[in-house]
Amino acid sequence: MAELQEVQITEEKPLLPGQTPQAAKTHSVETPYGSVTFTVYGTPKPKRPAILTYHDVGLNYKSCFQPLFQFGDMQEIIQNFVRVHVDAPGMEEGAPVFPLGYQYPSLDQLADMIPCILQYLNFSTIIGVGVGAGAYVLSRYALTGLTSSRSEMILGHLFSQEELSGNSELIQKYRNIITNAPNLDNIELYWNSYNNRRDLNFERGGDITLKCPVMLVVGDQAPHEDAVVECNSKLDPTQTSFLKMADSGGQPQLTQPGKLTEAFKYFLQGMGYMASSCMTRLSRSRTASLTSAASIDGSRSRSRTLSQSSESGTLPSGPPGHTMEVSC
Repeated sequence: MAELQEVQITEEKPLLPGQTPQAAKTHSVETPYGSVTFTVYGTPKPKRPAILTYHDVGLNYKSCFQPLFQFGDMQEIIQNFVRVHVDAPGMEEGAPVFPLGYQYPSLDQLADMIPCILQYLNFSTIIGVGVGAGAYVLSRYALTGLTSSRSEMILGHLFSQEELSGNSELIQKYRNIITNAPNLDNIELYWNSYNNRRDLNFERGGDITLKCPVMLVVGDQAPHEDAVVECNSKLDPTQTSFLKMADSGGQPQLTQPGKLTEAFKYFLQGMGYMASSCMTRLSRSRTASLTSAASIDGSRSRSRTLSQSSESGTLPSGPPGHTMEVSC
């Protein structure tokens, strides 16, 4: 999708004491149903959706929403969310008159334009604010547009917002794989099953826990980092190895395969396998910090920290009966 224009403007609104004006950028992108213009205020906030507005008939985003977003009590909200104000085609200020015979998009087609906007901005979730016809468009998007944007929702599950915003070659590759998957309907069924999953209800020291050796791996920029950390806190520390990988997002097997391979070797060695395997990548690439703590019969034993610099040889494998936390 090619960007047609980008204009730097300043929002026209009275400022409260101590406030500075938010910069705004107006964009136009091509969609299967023609060009659509939208204006963005603010910058994306990590792990927060964008507020997206859609105006009613006879109005544009300014005449429909400016009084609301200029209201004093609203300022606290708009400082915490990026805003996307969509103008229906031909409704933006300065829009030319459509030629005679032009077929205006249906409301369903207007809803189908929204995924193009979100993809352009690399936004995965929104809070919709619509009035009249705009409320219908957003409702139709929520009902049927989710299929078109399902790939973006899945990408938001696989990768962090920072990774999606960076739009690296890796992100472009997997966006293309998922968006153009011939079995997208099957993927949607799998996605729905995931969203309807039950809680595992792990409880450290309880009846429901994993009794086998476990290695948990999460990137330091992963969208579900907190969930993995919480899971680690509920598992048996004598059976669990926890690896928080630096410079990695939601898919460390894609972004840091070398480090993950090395960590997997450590895990296997801790189980008594591959004792003679040579370790090189993690131990020589950067300083690694290992913290182990053992718990026996509910009493807390001493903890120890092992540090090994990049000049050292291989890192010792974690012995059975210890929780190992590695940052690399």
